[in-house]
Amino acid sequence: MDPELEAFVPLFPDTDLSDPAAARAKFGALAASVAAPDVADMVVEDRTVPAEPDVPVRVYRPRSAQGAVLWLHGGGFVMGDVDTEHPWAARMAERSGAVVVSVGYRLAPENPYPAALDDVWAVLRWAVEQADEWGIDPARIAVGGHSAGGGLAAALALRARDENGPRICFQLLNQPGLDDRLDSWSARNFTDTPWMNRAKVAWAWRHYLSGVAEVGPYAAPARATDLSGLPPAYIASAEFCPNRDENIAYALRLLQAGVSVELHQWPGTFHGSQAILSAEVSQRQIAELGAALRRGLAG
Repeated sequence: MDPELEAFVPLFPDTDLSDPAAARAKFGALAASVAAPDVADMVVEDRTVPAEPDVPVRVYRPRSAQGAVLWLHGGGFVMGDVDTEHPWAARMAERSGAVVVSVGYRLAPENPYPAALDDVWAVLRWAVEQADEWGIDPARIAVGGHSAGGGLAAALALRARDENGPRICFQLLNQPGLDDRLDSWSARNFTDTPWMNRAKVAWAWRHYLSGVAEVGPYAAPARATDLSGLPPAYIASAEFCPNRDENIAYALRLLQAGVSVELHQWPGTFHGSQAILSAEVSQRQIAELGAALRRGLAG
């Protein structure tokens, strides 16, 4: 493991997703410890997207933005909101120059699949309608996110393709949760990795898929049999992450389906370790996410 990251491992809280309320409290405290960038040079506003029910979003608008991204927070489908995601959404806007729409989608287990996907679908359609207000090209809207949010972004791209929804120009998937089956080598063997391990991932999927009789690709994108016609993608994986191998496998399948993909496997890192901002590897990860989004929107 990267020595700068390893020094912080004992400081991470022991989070058990079997108790969502306790997990959310610890996640909120951890997110509050992450410094947020200065947003004085951009417009930041909380909005409500009309839907059933309405969806809260926080919009970050840098000057002279050329495109936008729906940014979906991590938290195992169980934790997180626009407040916990603020340090990262602000950084994405700062580093990419894009309008960032951070989505407060509904959480499991109170709201299992498809609630979160329905929320982000409503926000995607709304974002296209806001393009004139934001001064952007409606054809330059991307989707992206961390962890569970990355999985939701991949699912949203599949749904938009299949249902002739708004055109998505790019996918930015950072350590995405894509496969509920947990049968990859990394998912089977990473039982004691920092922050996220097999047991925690299993609880996340159990909460998210509660009551789902048959799991399809919109719930777990790795189950999709056809990945053709999807937007170009940037996929990042962490070496010591249960999601690692499903991330790499999804990138390869996209390539084999004719989708342009940039894949970066970050050595020495673990799931969510980019939150350790003092580490040189974290600084490179964050910078690359912003640069990849900038390129994806320009393409």
